[in-house]
Amino acid sequence: MMVTTFWHPDGTPMSAQQFLEMLFGKLPEFFKNEAELRALWSLPDTRAKLLQRLAEKGFGHEQMAEMQRIIDAENSDLFDVLAHVAYALPTLTRQERAERAKADIVSHFNSKQQTFLDFVLAQYVKVGVEELAQDKLSPLLKLKYHNAIADAVADLGKPEEIGKVFAGFQKYLYQDTRASRQQTLGA
Repeated sequence: MMVTTFWHPDGTPMSAQQFLEMLFGKLPEFFKNEAELRALWSLPDTRAKLLQRLAEKGFGHEQMAEMQRIIDAENSDLFDVLAHVAYALPTLTRQERAERAKADIVSHFNSKQQTFLDFVLAQYVKVGVEELAQDKLSPLLKLKYHNAIADAVADLGKPEEIGKVFAGFQKYLYQDTRASRQQTLGA
């Protein structure tokens, strides 16, 4: 049996329910609606800033990981934790999120880029959203191309182009697919 204790910023212990309520009450300070959350989360730089701001307010990596466990979303993205708490959205696993993004990746990227992005998605599914941070690009390229960055450049283009591909595909992971599903169902 395991018991997790959450701590209020003033140093007093609080229950998971109290922590969840505090998080819910603070989230409007970080984003005003679901669309803004998606926009912030879709780019590595703005996602990193949001995570930093959350950590500064007492919602750091450990606390968010515990929230994942509490809402039974350990295989989900932290985006799903925030969206679930703020907007009662159902959580998706990282695998489901990656599968949904693949159709857009196929239509927006060439075959060599798709191969690299499939690799990145596999790492994302296995490890989590931290694999999508901008500072992970170089290690991912080295891992995929066996430390041969020249091969990565030959396949994917100049470093700035690789950076655009890496950051650009992420919007497809976090796009709202409800509207397109409703249009498909209504058609």
